[in-house]
Amino acid sequence: QVQLVESGGGLVQAGGSLRLSCAASGRTFRGYPLGWFRQAPGKERVFVAAISWGGGRTYYADSTKGRFTISRDDAKNTVYLQMNSLKPEDTALYYCAANYKQRFRDYTPSDSTEYDSWGQGTQVTVSS
Repeated sequence: QVQLVESGGGLVQAGGSLRLSCAASGRTFRGYPLGWFRQAPGKERVFVAAISWGGGRTYYADSTKGRFTISRDDAKNTVYLQMNSLKPEDTALYYCAANYKQRFRDYTPSDSTEYDSWGQGTQVTVSS
């Protein structure tokens, strides 16, 4: 059974940076699209970034484009989210997700329903 575990969250001042990691156990990430989502208190979970199975395609929400970078290391079975120039509105619980339904499909899904495995989340808090 696959388990995704996020880490790297924390408290940071506006303008600062954080790097989130998500490691999988029980199943490889190799060959599958991966994504990051976030959920702020009282709001719905929203898309942040996605990366294709080979890493050649990435896609970002407008609110994170130019500030966040998604990457993957299949040898380590890990996906990353580098977050720079953080803003208070980036405060949320961040989740990684894997789409194990579409192996070797070269796309970057942004719809949460396309993902079938999720981590438990890591909290990011940005102070002003």
